[in-house]
Formats: sequence, C-alpha cells, structure tokens
Amino acid sequence: MSVSPSERSQKNEECTVELGVGGPPGDDCSGLHGSTLSYQGIIYSVNEGCGFPCRRKHETKMILRDVSGIMLPGMNAIMGPTGSGKTSLLDVLAGRKDPKGLKGGTVLLDGHPMDSGFRLISGYVVQDDVIMGTLSVRENIEFSANLRLAQQGAKRSDWEQEKQQRVDNVIRELGLTECQNTKVGTDMIRGVSGGERKRCNIGMELITSPSVLFLDEPTTGLDANTATAIIRLLYRLSRNGRTVIFSIHQPRYSIFQNFDRLTLMHHGEVVFHGPSLDAVPYFSSIGYECEAFNNPPDFFLDVINGEILLSGHHGVGSGGRTAKSIGKKHNGSCDDDDDVERGEDSMEKGGSLELAKAYRSCHHWADTQRRLEGIGNVAAVPVLIRSHYATRFHYQLYIVCGRTVKNMLRNPQTSFMQYFINTLFAVLVGLIYWQISDEPPAAIQNRMGVFFFLIINLVFANLSAVELFLYERVLFMHESSSGYYRTSAYFLSKVFADLLPNRIVPIVIFAAISYFMIGLRLDVVAFFLFALTLVLTSLAAVSLAFLVSASVSIFAVANALIAIPYVFMMVFGGFLVNLNTMLDWLSWIKYVSIFRYGMNALSINEMKDVQYCRNMTCMSGSNFLEQQGIDYSLWGFWQNQLALAVMTVVFMILAYVQMLRINRWK
Repeated sequence: MSVSPSERSQKNEECTVELGVGGPPGDDCSGLHGSTLSYQGIIYSVNEGCGFPCRRKHETKMILRDVSGIMLPGMNAIMGPTGSGKTSLLDVLAGRKDPKGLKGGTVLLDGHPMDSGFRLISGYVVQDDVIMGTLSVRENIEFSANLRLAQQGAKRSDWEQEKQQRVDNVIRELGLTECQNTKVGTDMIRGVSGGERKRCNIGMELITSPSVLFLDEPTTGLDANTATAIIRLLYRLSRNGRTVIFSIHQPRYSIFQNFDRLTLMHHGEVVFHGPSLDAVPYFSSIGYECEAFNNPPDFFLDVINGEILLSGHHGVGSGGRTAKSIGKKHNGSCDDDDDVERGEDSMEKGGSLELAKAYRSCHHWADTQRRLEGIGNVAAVPVLIRSHYATRFHYQLYIVCGRTVKNMLRNPQTSFMQYFINTLFAVLVGLIYWQISDEPPAAIQNRMGVFFFLIINLVFANLSAVELFLYERVLFMHESSSGYYRTSAYFLSKVFADLLPNRIVPIVIFAAISYFMIGLRLDVVAFFLFALTLVLTSLAAVSLAFLVSASVSIFAVANALIAIPYVFMMVFGGFLVNLNTMLDWLSWIKYVSIFRYGMNALSINEMKDVQYCRNMTCMSGSNFLEQQGIDYSLWGFWQNQLALAVMTVVFMILAYVQMLRINRWK
C-alpha cells in the first residue's frame, strides 16, 4: 500500500530514538527510526558544447555511472575530490537535478517512488547561504514557516500560535536565541557570523520537520571550530530520527567521527559505501594501510587520487604501486567490462576504475545490493511535474509582498535615488524651460524640446529596474525549488512593491513640479492627462526593463540589452527624424516606440486647438500636429495611451514567461 508524503511526515514526527547509552559518534545507527532513501543504477550525464558557435559539437559527459546505495536515518556523508560527482549525486537524490540528464536508475523513499510532494517533507541547504540579509534571523525562519507550513485545525489563531511555537523551538534547538533579532547581514549591513548564518539556513529547512535533510558542503567557508559545531549540530538532529545526507570535501577527524555512513566517489563512481568506521579496514583489506597519525578523510582522498602506495601485503596490488599505476595497467588490457567510455583511459580514471571494481567485489557492495533487492524495483525516477504548495496563492502573495516591502524599507538606496533624481530633473527642466514662451516659432520648438527631454528622462531613469529580478535570482531559484511559493506570487509581489513606490509616485511628483514651472496649459484636465501620459510612458519603459531582468542573469549584459531598444525607440520617436520621410521597410519600428506614443500624447494634450500668436502672426498647434502626421482627434489622443498600456501588459506577460523559463535545476 502506498504511503503519502504527509503520512510519512507524520510518522517521522512521532518516531522514537533507540540509542545505546553514551554511544560515541560513528556508532551503528540502526536503532534510529526514520526515512530510508535508496537508489539503484543512477546514471546521469550532461551535454557539453565545444568549438565555435557555427560549428559547435555536442559531447556527452558522464557525471554519475551506475551509482547505488542506501541512506539510512543518521549522518550520511558523501565524500570525494573536486569533480567526483558528490554534489551531483546529492542533487539527484534531492530531486534537484535536471531530469533530462537522468539516463537510468531509481530513487525510493521508504520503498516507494518519490512523488511531487517530496519537497514538502525534505529540506535542502545550499552551499552558498541563500538568505535575505536585510531580515533578522527570526524573520527569515518565520518567512519559511509562513509559506511552508499548511494550516492545521479550524482556528487560525490557534495555528498561528502553534507556528510561532515551532519557530521558537527551531531557534532554541539551533542555538540562535541570542541573535534571533539580529539582521543576517548584507554587503552594506553588518550582521551575524558565518556559523550563525549557516544555522539560520538550516533552521529555514528544519521548520517543516523534514524527514530527510540534504546539505551541500555545509562546512565550506567556515573556520575549523565553526565547521565542527555545524556538524555536531547536524549529528544531534540526526539522533531525532532524521536522515541527514550531505556532501563534504575533506573534513578534519573531529568532524569525521560524527559520520554514521560514508560514500566515497571518484569520477562519478562509488569506491566505497558503508559504515564510516568500516572504511579504513576496507582499504586496508585491498592493500592501502592508513598510518596511525593520518587523518582518515585525508587518507581516503590520497588513495583516490593515487598518492598512496599499496602495501603489497593485501588485495589487488603489490608493493610500490599506486591506484594510478594499477589503472594504467588495467587500461592496457581494455576489458569489455569497463564502465567508462572508450577513450577515457587516462591513468587517473583508470585508478578510480580499479578502486570501483575492488569495491564491487567486497561484502559491502554485496550487502547493499541484497538490501536494495529487498526494498523493491521501480522503472524510473519520477520527475517532479505537478506543483504542490502548503499555502494558497493569495497568502503567498501577501507574505512575499510583505518581505519585499520590508527589504525595500531597510535598503532604501534605490527608492531614495528614484525620488532624488526625479525631483532634481523636474526642477532642472522647470528652470531650463521656465514659463515657456507662447510666441512662435519658439513656442512650438521649446514645447517639442521639453516633451522629448521629459520622455528621455522617464525612459532612461528606469534603467535601475533591471536589478529587480537579477539580484534575487539565486534566492528565487532556491525558494521556488523548495516549494516556498508559486512563480506568479513572487513575480506579482516584486512588481507591485516596485511600481507604486519607485515608479508611479516619483513620476507624479515629477509631473507636479515640472508642469507648472514650465508653464504649460493651465487646465486641470490637461494636467491630469499630462501626468497620466508620463506614468504610462514610465510603466511601458520599466516593463521592458523587467523583461530584460527576467531574461538574463548578468547585470552588465542586462544594461547593454536594455539600452539597445531604448535607443531605437528614441530614434523612431518622431523628434529626431520626421517619420513621414523614413524608408518604408524601416517605418514599422515606430509602432513599437515608447517615445513616439509618449511624444504624440503630450503634443496633442498641449497643442490641440491652441493658437500661438506674435504681432498678428499666429501659428496653429493643430496645423503643426498635422504637419507631423499626428492624429489629434479624440481617438488619436487615446490610442497613444492605449498603445502604452498594451505595451506594458505585453512586456509584463513576457517577463513572467521568462521567469517561468528560469532553469531551477542544478
């Protein structure tokens, strides 16, 4: 009978721990009751392009080669040198690797295939701490709790109290009580220490009481004492029945002795998988002796890298030979049983192949295979297609919007600059065109000049909008993959929180200052239409910036990409070049020019049915509009507003589509 993720999670919370009194770290963890993650025959590859774009060749690179094993409740470490595939294995087990690269294998949780609800009962802590630095430790953990804990019970007040109690428990369990109200910290804000930051990341995952906790190199970037403290924390958590699976590079002995089970990898193959205390005796049995003063993890990596000589008394080798030399000899025979492709016959890969073959001949491998056969066999690893979230869309929108506003208030540089720049330019434009003349020809020339200047300022002032989705891209990818919120909730919250305070209000202030300083038509309706046109022009420009922000991940590239359409729109705006004289095959560009629609609307609003006279010589504003090919009818005016609104909506939709297309797979 199939067991749902929620039922497994409930069982896990009710589990008990049966440990021997005073059992040291590294003891057999068979007494722990929790989730068991098993995997068999995992084959993973990626396609790599090489050569010039016009003659690019795609080569398949094998990342994981027929990897099998069992992760039991307790501390499960995956070790190996750089590029060994340990992080790739971790991501495959966590369901975070692109399923297109998965060529074979099965992953089971408690004997059942993992479904799309797995992320609701598991946690994943990334290597580089991904966290909102302007929020405090407690606020970050509360954010995770608000979005990832489904309401239980009829009364919302009771559930809110229970949720706060769970947050308090996590903070206390992780030793974060003293710093819970301290901001995590950014490049500009001093915050908590590296160890506290890492524990806060772990706390955001522990809030859901996950049965399985994944961590990608949790000790990277930490000093020795802090790294040891983090591992001991994970060890204590694992004693509560959690299955803790983590990758780690080269730990010190005080860290290693907390491991229950160890998986050693090299070039995508397993060279050992079993109890951590059995690793040294295993390598001794195949001819690699670990000296008494040597750190076992250092010894393992030296063996894998071919730096340790065989003792000559045991196993597969003879004195004076290394794994590399054995691999070289083995590759010379070129057996058909090789698990690597032809051509990968370097000495280093040959050494790892020999170690992998030795492991497949030992009792640890046989025991693992026997247990895997008992667990069951499923055709393929299921792909997480369906979306499951603990909370509803409107609640996600409310919570994410609140965090976005709070982040903006605590990091107000961008908002402050928007108000400062718009106010400064409004005063500058007002002084340059102070009480503009009504005498021709300066009346029309200056009005067209000021309108062009206004549109340029509005459009290019929105270059800062390309930061919106760029700076939090990694944060969005992690939180979205972990099931915090829907993409639509994040997108709308970011857009709403940015548009009103940073784009609309500053433009209204800009319009109020510049309109009366310039001395445009003293008409209430004309002023509001002027402000509406500026707002719509700004929204169209900023929505295009949002599209670029959602499409690229590099700030310099985003700046270059947004400048190109802005410049083309400016050229075809109708001020620099008379659009009636343009070549036919280029004239279509004017229909996608924000400058053109903004200029036309401002010109119609100001010049329609107005006479500019000097010494009995008059010039009609309507005649000038006709000469420019501008339709100044009622529909002619509103079609510009409609075009700007449609462009805003289209660019926003395309930006949202690009957000959906962001690759969340690792």
